[in-house]
Amino acid sequence: MNVKERKPAIRNGLRLVGVAAWALVAAQPALAETLESALARAYGANPTLNSNRASLRATDENVAQAKSGYRPTVSISADIGLSKTDGQVIGQAQNFVTRPGGAGLTVNQTLFNGFQTDNQTRRAESGVLSARESLRAIEMNTLFNAAQAYMFVLSDTATLELQRNNVEVLEEQLRQTRDRFNVGEVTRTDVAQAEARLAGARSSVSSAEATLRASIGNYRRYIGVEPRQLAPGRPLDRFVPPNLDTSIAIGLKEHPQILAALHAVDVAAAQVRVYEGQLYPTAGLQGSVAQRYDTTFPGDNGVTASIVGRLSIPLYEGGQTYSLIRQAKETEGQRRLEAEDIRDQVRSGIVTAWGRLEAAKAQVLASQAQVQANEVALNGVREEARVGQRTTLDVLNAQQELLNARVNLILAQRDRVVFSYGVVQAVGRLTVRYTAIPVAYYSPKEHFDQVKDLWYGVRTPDGR
Repeated sequence: MNVKERKPAIRNGLRLVGVAAWALVAAQPALAETLESALARAYGANPTLNSNRASLRATDENVAQAKSGYRPTVSISADIGLSKTDGQVIGQAQNFVTRPGGAGLTVNQTLFNGFQTDNQTRRAESGVLSARESLRAIEMNTLFNAAQAYMFVLSDTATLELQRNNVEVLEEQLRQTRDRFNVGEVTRTDVAQAEARLAGARSSVSSAEATLRASIGNYRRYIGVEPRQLAPGRPLDRFVPPNLDTSIAIGLKEHPQILAALHAVDVAAAQVRVYEGQLYPTAGLQGSVAQRYDTTFPGDNGVTASIVGRLSIPLYEGGQTYSLIRQAKETEGQRRLEAEDIRDQVRSGIVTAWGRLEAAKAQVLASQAQVQANEVALNGVREEARVGQRTTLDVLNAQQELLNARVNLILAQRDRVVFSYGVVQAVGRLTVRYTAIPVAYYSPKEHFDQVKDLWYGVRTPDGR
């Protein structure tokens, strides 16, 4: 191929690179991984998310433990022994061996404990609700991280393809420059400039490969499998609120961090009432029945039964309970202030996410225009270089500017998708239930309903 034949090849190659850079995986088979299917994988298999689901299931048991205060406690006791008697009782010799023993049943029922059980149950239920909202926040973080990892693999793959194609173009450029040098059209300086630019491009390929490997590692971390045949990602615009004010209003009402903080306030308030209940009288009932054998003489036996009511009125316990009440009230005030701080954080996060999305949209348009302008400029510089009005360095610079513009376009398109997910996350709606991601929904209420009223049993609902 001579110099004149190679120039159209370079021009066409660059044009194809511009098309393929972002959509290099668009022609994948129908079984390609999509962003939605990757999010479904992360939702079902992410270890962080699953460990927090297990933590929530453990928290559910606090309600069953609190409700146990409403129920009686029952115990059975039994004993047996050996006794030898040798002596006189009222002038009569006594010499015998007995085996005293028996069994008994005792039932205790609390009748009143200053409403402590009621408030402990409310505290536990509020704790479960807070933990559910915390789990929802973790779910949103997991899905956002998975979406970001997916898009970074796509963009880094496209960037690597651009860098590799740039090496091919510069290799062709170097061959042309050497041919022109051999016929005396350019100097050795032009050849050196082309060689230096090619070496830099090869270094950029190595850097892009390292970046892609890091992104693949993050993909494996959040989604659980190696990336294979990724389809292009799409923005989540259909779930983005129409304007910033609406986004803030939704976030302040629905964001799980705010709701978790408000439930934490309820937990603290219930704890105050639990401690206050310790100052109230307590009343309970105890019933017992026992069968005894060989109590005094061999062969004797008897049954005893009793029902006893008990009332306890606290008078003074050294000031500990009063201190606990004051401490709990301060903690309640702290939780209220924390809830206000979280509201401010959520508002700030929404504003930030909204600004990033708007900037990404503008950057996509600007980068597209920049790519088109640089393509025209590169073609013009090439033609001018043919007639001696431009140097080899001018051509190399124009090629580099076009490459940079195309890389910027890839990054802007990636950010356009990622930041749309960021806005939905910031308002508290990046969940599989709201976005209808095709995966079986994990319902935390199901386990709660299974265990909240259990009276006995050591097996978990899943059979362990």
